[in-house]
Amino acid sequence: MMAEKFCPPSWSLDEVKSRMPKEVFEHRPARALAVLARDISLAILFGSAVVIATCCTFIFTTPSLSWWFQGLVFTGIWVIGHECAHESFLPSKVACQVLGLLTHSFLWTPHFGWKHVHNLHHRYHGLMEDDQHWIPRTRAQIGESLQDTPIVNLARLIVQQAIGFPLYLLFHVTGPRHYPWWTNHFNPFSFFYHDHRISVIISDISLVLVAYLTRRASDVFGVGNIVFLYAIPCLIVSHWVTMIVYLHHTDIRVPHYRRPAWNYVRGALATIDRDFLGWQGRFFLHDIAHFHVVHHIFPRMPFYHGEIATKYLKAVIGSDYQMVSTPVFKDLWETYSTCLFVEDNGV
Repeated sequence: MMAEKFCPPSWSLDEVKSRMPKEVFEHRPARALAVLARDISLAILFGSAVVIATCCTFIFTTPSLSWWFQGLVFTGIWVIGHECAHESFLPSKVACQVLGLLTHSFLWTPHFGWKHVHNLHHRYHGLMEDDQHWIPRTRAQIGESLQDTPIVNLARLIVQQAIGFPLYLLFHVTGPRHYPWWTNHFNPFSFFYHDHRISVIISDISLVLVAYLTRRASDVFGVGNIVFLYAIPCLIVSHWVTMIVYLHHTDIRVPHYRRPAWNYVRGALATIDRDFLGWQGRFFLHDIAHFHVVHHIFPRMPFYHGEIATKYLKAVIGSDYQMVSTPVFKDLWETYSTCLFVEDNGV
């Protein structure tokens, strides 16, 4: 997968942290809550645009345009739930737990089940044996798939983008292959939930409640309206989350380590920043793709400090920092077509 000779980074966490100003670790609750309020307001605005567009049949493009932006806004709300999972959105741990549960349940994500696995992903990021998603296949595992035609690859990519995130939640696909077949983000008896079973059950109950409320809303407002205003944007969230996370952790320049060569900082630097959708990614998605490298080193750093923290990070680690500005859909296709496997042995 790596075309050039690779030299693993040798930085320590203390070296990197010592060069960061303390301000980048400080919470600004008013700023965080203002972002949440803005997202909720935009969700209402674009939802209203969908309603108006469906009533004005001569405006054919408006529903699709509204869905595009509504999907981005919903994904931004999902990102806020992600920040709550790291307990970085607000200084209060309880507030983060409650807000994370609400935002993720609204978007059909089992917050605590996903949170505990996501924290394992950060702890073991880049480690072939124990990372929790997008672990690449080895040359031996991929076998005859190397001979797939572009049309087959395109079909597989479409499936990945359409249902990749639900499959990850339901079956832990792209995670460690030695896990039992019944491992998922809903089962409180999945082995990585030994100390978190009650919270996983709370997430499950929350999703049942969301399903009930969605059914009641469908009875009151009509199934078609709920599909237009809620279901389609939620499907778009699934697409964006899959694409963002896949491109975070899959690239010809991103290494994957086996245990003898792995350490926390090397794993944290095994990701890449991307100019994801330009201003739209920065505004709607809260920089989750633009400043992802520093997030992996300091996952509890508030997201709104990502830009300034990345400037300091680049000054410290130099060429070990990776960033690309290629259009993301072009990146998606090229990455899916070229990043097929890692070797059976080596780093």
